[in-house]
Amino acid sequence: MRVLLDNCTPRAIARSLRGHAVKECRSYGWDRLKNGELLDAAEAAGFEVFVTADQSIRYQQNLGRRKIAVVVLESAIWELLQPHLNGIRNAVDAAEPGSLTKVSIPQ
Repeated sequence: MRVLLDNCTPRAIARSLRGHAVKECRSYGWDRLKNGELLDAAEAAGFEVFVTADQSIRYQQNLGRRKIAVVVLESAIWELLQPHLNGIRNAVDAAEPGSLTKVSIPQ
């Protein structure tokens, strides 16, 4: 699967997503795009999953009409994410077009 990491997600997450083609928004110069524009660009580029820690994306976008799935992390703090890398990978593996999956990260 082609996975796009938002600017707010730690780069190290990519290592846990072995078997997926993982890129970062900043590598495409998309780090200044707003959510709707970013999702449009990601879909046009063929990304299937967008991983973000932006909690408000579900309220700002109509994801049901999207081809891309969104995985929302409850935290962007690497130390908190590390114990939950398997859960993040499972959420990415199970992602379906137009879906939003929230990964709980206890703080």
